Amino acid sequence: MRISRSRRCYSTCTGPFEGSKVCKPAVADISVLDLRAGVKHGGELDQVVRHVRIGGLVAHPTETVYGIGGLATAAGIAALRRLKKRPEERPFLVLLPSVDAVPDLVWTEDACELASVFWPGALTLVLADPSGSFPPGVRSATGGVAVRVTSHPVTRMLVERLGVPLTSTSANTPDAPSATTGEEALSVVTSAGFGEEVWVLDAGRLSPSAPSTVVDCTGAFPVVLRAGATPVHRLRCVLPGIHGDR
Repeated sequence: MRISRSRRCYSTCTGPFEGSKVCKPAVADISVLDLRAGVKHGGELDQVVRHVRIGGLVAHPTETVYGIGGLATAAGIAALRRLKKRPEERPFLVLLPSVDAVPDLVWTEDACELASVFWPGALTLVLADPSGSFPPGVRSATGGVAVRVTSHPVTRMLVERLGVPLTSTSANTPDAPSATTGEEALSVVTSAGFGEEVWVLDAGRLSPSAPSTVVDCTGAFPVVLRAGATPVHRLRCVLPGIHGDR
């Protein structure tokens, strides 16, 4: 395990000559935790857990691509929007330590069945949040919350040690591919012009993957909103009546 820290200024150039122009005044502290050899006991993540608990953001690996996230609170969501420059009408998903972490969401029989078979893994479920347990920015305008239990050992251990849901959005700049290495995730953070401290968990290169499959479980029957890394035909083996994606 190795931790490196730097204070970085952000160039106005985003092309191949990045760094050759005058820097913007925004400066951030960026700490990189080298976990390419894996997580041995979880204690390596204690500093990151403390950082997230006080409202900080972390770039992290998932079973698909690198993501960036923080607490699923109004302040945490606002910080993530500033970094990603994401419009308010697009909610973030949340990574869960376990199914039991979100008892106020509506777990339909179909949602429970899908989670029991495909979690942890690349399946995102949209569940109803009638009590408003999550703030806007995670809860959609229609009252749904997108949730997943990640199968990546580094981030799964992070979320388990955190003990509460962690927001997550792909680590990429607008219209660019999502990061698949820690170095690419670091580049996304440094190019964002984000003036607050961020941790980057470098777990090495991820295998090429489609994004997670997304299933809406808020209605009378589950509907595939996005086909992805978990094949729809496998979902139909569990729930033959699932709708969407042909």
